[in-house]
Amino acid sequence: MQSIINESQPGRRKPLTDSVLIEGLAVEAVIGVYDWEREVCQRLLVDLEMAWDNRKPAGSDDVADALDYARVSERVTHYLQGACPQLLETAAEGIAALLRDEFNVRWLRLTLRKPGAVPQAQAVGVRIERGDR
Repeated sequence: MQSIINESQPGRRKPLTDSVLIEGLAVEAVIGVYDWEREVCQRLLVDLEMAWDNRKPAGSDDVADALDYARVSERVTHYLQGACPQLLETAAEGIAALLRDEFNVRWLRLTLRKPGAVPQAQAVGVRIERGDR
């Protein structure tokens, strides 16, 4: 769906290089393995890069043709606040599956960070890529 035809070689697909970005999405959610972590909300930071063919919305200047980053942000927030996973890895996989299923995002890179988890570090986190460009 997001593949584009290579105009120099009709019928050949080339990777889609357009992206939609959401950086520094802050979400307060329950996450962690320790008992005390299951009783408090902690701040999580989400960075997303999602493959999306931006030519149609650029040509139409119509938000209906674009990947709605406000809706994506709302869904990611709702997922994290409802899932209450123990691990960042679990949360990242859940977000990736949600975005690929609900928004037809064929490729994404997701970074999920937990500031303050290790006193000596600004944050700990995971980064995953899912799908094909």
